[in-house]
Amino acid sequence: MKNQVVVEISARHVHVSQADLETLFGKGYELTCKKMLSQPGQFACEERVRVVGSKSEFPAVSILGPVRPETQVEISLTDARSIGVTAPVRESGDLDGSGTCKLVGPAGEVELTKGVIAAKRHIHATTKDAEEMGLTNGEIVSVEIPTSNGRNLTFGDVVVRVSDSYALAMHIDTDEANAAGMAPNTMGTVIKK
Repeated sequence: MKNQVVVEISARHVHVSQADLETLFGKGYELTCKKMLSQPGQFACEERVRVVGSKSEFPAVSILGPVRPETQVEISLTDARSIGVTAPVRESGDLDGSGTCKLVGPAGEVELTKGVIAAKRHIHATTKDAEEMGLTNGEIVSVEIPTSNGRNLTFGDVVVRVSDSYALAMHIDTDEANAAGMAPNTMGTVIKK
């Protein structure tokens, strides 16, 4: 169906700037690809860091590559409460006024004064995908998640992000996936408002 999108579950992870990567792992350090992800050019890394909040910490959070202009920590709202950090729901890269935490690597520590977010649920689409589905960049849609366990759910406030560097997929966090009792790679139905 032309209004179907694969729904991928995005667990907690960290994106790092080159400067912070070198503070955490050493001068001149480069990320090591563990496996490629569904979005072109994106990969899970061998490297992990400790994410420290005011109440607790996650001892080994995956870094996703490649490096970015700013360091960003993406966690669920449950994660945020459990370690004592603030994580406003934001689109990736919208970091002003976002949460704070400390990152600890084998070579050093980084005190983030911003950068902790709960990622706003979103659909990545190429220009062709968007045209075929009748979607535009920045449009807000809903996505129905069918499940066989009696927890069907329709997610509202899903932002569409269009770029020819993307592959068609919706991303939600672990809290959202658990609320729907969703299995990995479930197909969702896009509903225009």
